[in-house]
Amino acid sequence: MQWRIKPVLPVSKLIGAVAVGVLAVAFAGIDPVRWILTGVLVAALLLWALRDLLRPVRLAADAEGVTVVTGFLGRRRLGWDQIERVRVDRRTHRGLRSEFLELDAGDAIYLFSANDLGDLPEDVAAALADLRVAS
Repeated sequence: MQWRIKPVLPVSKLIGAVAVGVLAVAFAGIDPVRWILTGVLVAALLLWALRDLLRPVRLAADAEGVTVVTGFLGRRRLGWDQIERVRVDRRTHRGLRSEFLELDAGDAIYLFSANDLGDLPEDVAAALADLRVAS
């Protein structure tokens, strides 16, 4: 089983990079600081979108364990015996509710949002529990 980011995310980031560039052309004038900030922001958005395009699968699971994306393009394989806990972390702050799938591997905790998984964290946690029991 694999869970990947929603396709709209890299597209939104690329549109954001274009929008920042257009706004800079319209409003930055000859101020070099604004152009530098624009360049940094556009580069960051492009790199962020590139990561989504190169590693769209954030979490993969099978009978032996899970593979998670780490860092910019890295991956880490975890056996089921290395995973201490799988749970859904729900929080409400200032009226906003957030849910994350949390994989506790002892030395590291991996958090995945619904945008990372392309599915609700609760559904992914249930699928992982089924896989873990079957192994």
